[in-house]
Amino acid sequence: MTDDQRRDPITPSDPPQRGYDIARQALEEARTRARADGKQVGRGRTGPVGGGKRLRKRGWTGSGADPWDPQPLGRLVGQVAKRRGWDDKVTTGRLFAEWDRIVGEDMSAHATPERLEEGVLYVRASSTAWATQLRLVAADILRKIAAAMGPGHVRRLKIEGPEKPSWRKGPLHVSGRGPRDTYG
Repeated sequence: MTDDQRRDPITPSDPPQRGYDIARQALEEARTRARADGKQVGRGRTGPVGGGKRLRKRGWTGSGADPWDPQPLGRLVGQVAKRRGWDDKVTTGRLFAEWDRIVGEDMSAHATPERLEEGVLYVRASSTAWATQLRLVAADILRKIAAAMGPGHVRRLKIEGPEKPSWRKGPLHVSGRGPRDTYG
């Protein structure tokens, strides 16, 4: 027999301690110390995640809205976007996604928003005739955008005609403007 065995004899009546028993004993010791320090013990969580309200004794929360109610996903995403400074990008994405509904199917078939920079919305028209038409009704388009997205996001429209075709084909070319025709 070793010296350790002589000092700490294990009797067959003591069951071996399991991890669960050790954890329970540690928890009880911590609670005892906390009570001795004058703290309240065994209260658990005081409310929903992020909230500071206390749980009620009864199981129902009542008829009014409270933090325990499910939240619409759009509202939660909007709050995250606002906290992170993504408001402008989300608004721009919404404008581009809802362009058909905002300006109408006629106009959206011939006009496509390209980018929004510092309150100026760049719109590409399918032809020069449509570009002229869009310039004539630009004030109405701005009103529709303000009604759908809120005022101040788009202050001005910059309407551009169709892209001019490139006549440069291959590595060799002749200088000059190319064929003379009316583009944009």
